Amino acid sequence: MTTLINETKTTRGNVTALMVALLAACVAFQLNASMLSPALVTMGNELHTDQAVIGLSQTWFFTAAALFSLFLPRLSDIVGRKKILLGMMLLMAVGSVIAAMAPDVTWLFVGRIIQGVSGPTVPLCLIMLRSAVNNPRKYGALMGLITAVNGGVAGVDSFVGGYFAEHFGFRSIFWLMVGLAIVATALIALLAGESKPAAGTIMDWLGVFFIVIAVGALLTALNEGSKLVGAFSSGTLMLAIGLIVIAAAAFAAFWTVEKRSKAPMVETIHLRQRSTWAPLLTTTLAMTGIFAVINGIVPAYVQAAAPGFGVGPTEMSLVILTPYALLGWVFGPISGRLAPVLGYTKVLRIGMLGSIAALAIIAFFGLSSLPLMIVGTALLGIMYAGTVNIMLNGLGVVLSPAGNPGFLPGMNAGAFNLGAGLSFLVLPAVLVATSALGGAKASYLTVVVVGLAITVAAFAASLLIPKPLEAEVEK
Repeated sequence: MTTLINETKTTRGNVTALMVALLAACVAFQLNASMLSPALVTMGNELHTDQAVIGLSQTWFFTAAALFSLFLPRLSDIVGRKKILLGMMLLMAVGSVIAAMAPDVTWLFVGRIIQGVSGPTVPLCLIMLRSAVNNPRKYGALMGLITAVNGGVAGVDSFVGGYFAEHFGFRSIFWLMVGLAIVATALIALLAGESKPAAGTIMDWLGVFFIVIAVGALLTALNEGSKLVGAFSSGTLMLAIGLIVIAAAAFAAFWTVEKRSKAPMVETIHLRQRSTWAPLLTTTLAMTGIFAVINGIVPAYVQAAAPGFGVGPTEMSLVILTPYALLGWVFGPISGRLAPVLGYTKVLRIGMLGSIAALAIIAFFGLSSLPLMIVGTALLGIMYAGTVNIMLNGLGVVLSPAGNPGFLPGMNAGAFNLGAGLSFLVLPAVLVATSALGGAKASYLTVVVVGLAITVAAFAASLLIPKPLEAEVEK
């Protein structure tokens, strides 16, 4: 990957300046993604609509983020990474203004979808960092710092969102996002250098069309499928099946186009390689097994009066979500620094085994003891948010083909979103299905054990990921 690494010659001061710009972009995106979670009730009240509709605005934001992630990193290789990142930040600001001024929920949807253009912020920042830093140890540490933001801004994002929503209304959160996006835009314009390793290449827009249709239909099918949990509808089932058929047909068309194109978005030979499908499979399975557990199942159980612990939402965030995010923030740079020394795949597998142990603590001890539940989720923060998440994002960059560095990070971002959708489809369905068979506590135990089993499958998939030798230090 010499070509990629030598695109931009940088000094120590330039790298520091670049990091300031990239971190600003990542923080702006992460707050844009997570700060609204505690304000959803307020948004529903102020826009005079129900929570199901407000929840859809979040769904469409993440769907848009997933779809733009598929092709913007590749487009950035051709037209310029700095240029694309600047465009993403500006559109994030535009979407935030529209959402802040939304007279009704329709305009809120428009604003959130436009904000979704910023979806590939983290992978694009990692690609830019990779082209600027040729020291594996240094790149690993800085990669860990950037990627750690993706797990939440040290746990304070939800509190800031809740405080602004409670005291100033939900619109104030979007105005804060506008300010952050403008600051990030200015810093990128001033401090980041340009790089475009595939300049002169023609963008494969037909391939983009089919892969966006395929992934979009699949994500929408998952969303429709989640509505079947607890409320079966034959119409919804048929729509979900129809969307899956469309997704399969679109992917088949994408494969055909890529085989025939003179300048494909991705060569089909790369899709067949373990360095492509193994990390994508690992990402999807890891997200499916863990995401809904920490973001839905555990918070719901801790707050439930029975069989949970009857903890209020603010206290739950303090003892469960904040330690999880904060520990991920702290350990991200540590695992990033260890990756080029011990090996990316080895650190990933250590994180996977630790995540399995954390889920076991939650399942077999945490459901009966709040202190042990806190221990389990804190360990998950270290091992998943601070290790697995960092390594999977990093591997998407260092395993990407030298001639197409934006391809795998974009596809990996799609795998993260696909896994999140599957997680909130599969695990709540298990919870509902098993609650009728036994006690509530037994159903929570079952659902966490299912998440644990899927995470074991993710660990097995991780054994197939090849070592990114060029990104590691020789022993």
